Formats: sequence, C-alpha cells, structure tokens
Amino acid sequence: MSNDLHELPELDHPDVAGHGPAADGDPMGTPAPDEKVLWKGRPDRSLLARTAFHSWSVAIYFVVLIGLALAFGNAAGAIVCAVLGVLGLAVLQGLAWLSARSTLYILTNERLIMRIGMAIETRINVPLKHVQAAHLKPRGKGHGDIALELNGDRLLGYVLLWPHVRPWKFAMPQPMLRAIPDAEGVAKQLADACSAFNRIEQNLTEIKDRTAETGKQENGPAPRPAKAGELADRGLRGAPA
Repeated sequence: MSNDLHELPELDHPDVAGHGPAADGDPMGTPAPDEKVLWKGRPDRSLLARTAFHSWSVAIYFVVLIGLALAFGNAAGAIVCAVLGVLGLAVLQGLAWLSARSTLYILTNERLIMRIGMAIETRINVPLKHVQAAHLKPRGKGHGDIALELNGDRLLGYVLLWPHVRPWKFAMPQPMLRAIPDAEGVAKQLADACSAFNRIEQNLTEIKDRTAETGKQENGPAPRPAKAGELADRGLRGAPA
C-alpha cells in the first residue's frame, strides 16, 4: 500500500446504515453474512460539486465573463452571463446532490462495494486482493479522495465508474472514493484490510512452494476450499440494477 495512507482510529457511520441505493439481497451490492463491514460512507455533496463537477471553475469562468462585459460597457451582456452562470451552477449542484444521494461505499474485510449510478444503479465489486496501491488526496477539513490502483489487466471502464474514478487514468481506470469524510481514517482501514489479505495470500503461496519442493504437505494452515458463489474470487465486476 502507498505511504500516503495515514493512521487514524477506525470509523463507523451509522447515519448511512440502511440508506443509499436499494441493493439489499443482491450479492454484488450487499455484504455476505461471513463478511465484516469495516466502513460505510458516501461523498460530501458540496465537495463533490467542487472537485468532480468543477463548480468553482465554472463560477470563476462566468465571473470573468461578467467582468469583461462590464469593462466594455455591455451591461446587457453582463446580465446574460450572470443568468447563465447561475443556471449552470444550479445544474452542477443538482448533479452533485443526485450523485451523492445515489452513492454508497461499503468497505468489508474482503472487498470494496461501490453502489453508484445517478440514473441506473450499478454495483462495482473490487476484491481487496486486486488492490495494488491506494492513493489519498486530502481535500481539507478531514475530507479527501482515495484512488485504488489495481493489478492485472484493465477490468473496469472509465465511463462506468465516472465520477467515482481517478481523473485522466483512461488506460487503467482507478476506482476512487470521492469526497469522503475522515479520509485518512478510511485509508488506514483500507490499508490494514488489504495488507492482512495480502499476508494470507503470501503465506499460502509459500506453503505451496515448500510442498512442491518436498513433495509433501508441511504443517500450516491449509487453503480454505472455495465455497459456491464465493464473493472474494469473483474478480472486478459491475452490473446495472
């Protein structure tokens, strides 16, 4: 995991429990009985509007247009720009509100579940064994973004993930938890969950290697047989509701 992940106490968000997209009963969108839910959360609307929908950049753009119109004595043009700017910002704020309301991130000890989709709900599963690194970007007041760098081939589409994706990573899209509160604490939990999983994988690999060399099974934990429909081995998947 990246050194960007700092240590903070574990988080719990009871205010989002039971809320968000209705994916109950769907194994792709709901934690299994044998999974431990570590954290639940959703983006902060105002921060999402600023960072994902670039509301501040749009506001500055229209302020510049209004200033230029007034500088050239075009009061009518300034009024038109002001009206268009207000309408544009209202649309962006509405999209941010809808995106935050329709999003629920769930981190378990096996995977990250992303229930996303403003029009059609999509459920993205990211098994923690596929997380190669995580990158935390603080956004102030404890909020931040966490982008997940995945190993293996490209398995997720940029358009499918947007806006919950790291910008400009088109070739290998990186799922991103956007504008979440107490981002450092969530990053720490994610780092701990991934490192524990990777230690198990490494231990099993070493046991298999020693068995192949000696021709017999050595003492140690045997790999757990996969159960039918086991979530951790399904890979990265997303399906519309």
